[in-house]
Amino acid sequence: MRAAPTILHLDMDAFYASAEQAAKPSLRGKPVVVGGLGPRGVVATASYEARRFGVHSAMPMAQARRLAPNAAYLVPRFALYRSVSDQVMELLGRLSPLVEPLSLDEAFVDLEAGGTADDTASALEIGRELREAIEAVTGLSGSVGLAGSKMLAKIASEEAKPDGMRLIAPGTEREHLAPMPVRTLPGVGPATADHLRRAGMTTVDDLAEAGEAELVRLLGKAHGASLHRMAIGLDDRPVVAERDAKSVSVEDTFDMDLHDRVRVRTEVERLADRCVQRLRGAGRSGRTVVLKVRRYDFSTLTRSETLRGPTDDPAVVREAAARLLESVDTTGGVRLLGVGVTGLADFTQEDLFAQAAGERAAAVPPEGTAEARPQDDTGGHEGAAEPEAGQQGQDNAEQLAARRWPAGHDVCHEVHGHGWVQGSGVGRVTVRFEVPGSPPGRVRTFRVDDPELRAAEPLPLVRDAPDYSSWPASRPKSRSGAGSPGAASRP
Repeated sequence: MRAAPTILHLDMDAFYASAEQAAKPSLRGKPVVVGGLGPRGVVATASYEARRFGVHSAMPMAQARRLAPNAAYLVPRFALYRSVSDQVMELLGRLSPLVEPLSLDEAFVDLEAGGTADDTASALEIGRELREAIEAVTGLSGSVGLAGSKMLAKIASEEAKPDGMRLIAPGTEREHLAPMPVRTLPGVGPATADHLRRAGMTTVDDLAEAGEAELVRLLGKAHGASLHRMAIGLDDRPVVAERDAKSVSVEDTFDMDLHDRVRVRTEVERLADRCVQRLRGAGRSGRTVVLKVRRYDFSTLTRSETLRGPTDDPAVVREAAARLLESVDTTGGVRLLGVGVTGLADFTQEDLFAQAAGERAAAVPPEGTAEARPQDDTGGHEGAAEPEAGQQGQDNAEQLAARRWPAGHDVCHEVHGHGWVQGSGVGRVTVRFEVPGSPPGRVRTFRVDDPELRAAEPLPLVRDAPDYSSWPASRPKSRSGAGSPGAASRP
């Protein structure tokens, strides 16, 4: 534990939803829900306006629609979120070499290691400047927690939400934690909390009073001892700059079970391509390909194949995933598919490229044969399987349109300019033409195959953002103990 609150935890406020509101002027101040929009979709993030209706993350999307039927429901735009996250992480990196990202919108920072804070006053000043910098660069708000340990800093940022800052002064940890529910502590999930409740322990103070021996008896040596230390406010975990990813994976849950084996294979190949895109985006390669299949009865199967060496070749990953699929019975229907790569490395095995190229060349039929035809326009994406009947063909067309024009995604029209998809269906796509910083825009409807309408990349949330390359400015060190402990601030 530190004598000064020099561990900072940043948590962006309702990150995905806030980014969408900043990008879409017509949605500011309105309930916004981001997630999978199909019958089996779940909420990724809900704006604070939507949370007032009871909508929260991980909730089934169907339930969210019942609670907030008039909210805007959008498909995630991870390209935008990663871009904003990179801006935020760059600002954090200016504070210290020790930045531990937990997700796109959350990270710990060791201010002491960066020499940017050494007492309460300097920590509060840095926290205030950081929040101002994030808003200036991204247009979004983040909540900051400051404490002498990671556990308390995270608790402080949660208490500061939304758009605030909270400092828990070293020496007050046990008093601060005492009335909180046991679920507040890291590692206490629903099952552990229920076990502790049956033993008469519902608050952190109950755990502290029970003593280490009793918690070890209830939960085992490692978990019990660790939980007791946290209950009395002790947490010596360091901020770790490098959190090396162990795998890269993607998966999709389908609105209706897939029964067509050709469609299942097409989806696996599409997921393999997406997985390799993420792999290459991280500058990595991998040696083991993993296939995940969740069947109609919710049984989940995984299969894996280890290659001769690391690769980031999409053809190699596709072929390995297809081979793994052959060993799985999908006749009853498939509700989820996933493809992942593990055994990550920073290099590729060149002979695998040659192997894939040779296999592809051998698979190409001679020119003039029945099989020698151009690839379809879908490029192996959703809806590529040929429908069995007229109605199914119509359904596939509607599904393809919805996936071609996902709600909330960016588009550009040759006449009307940049906009975003409000919705699509019955062969039409509705677009609102507006950009970040503009007034709410007009709405127009087009055919889904309108040649003047195309998908577009997200625009920056802030134009002409200020230059923070010299931030933070060097400052004289404060005397230890200066400032007001337990301070909290709101804009």
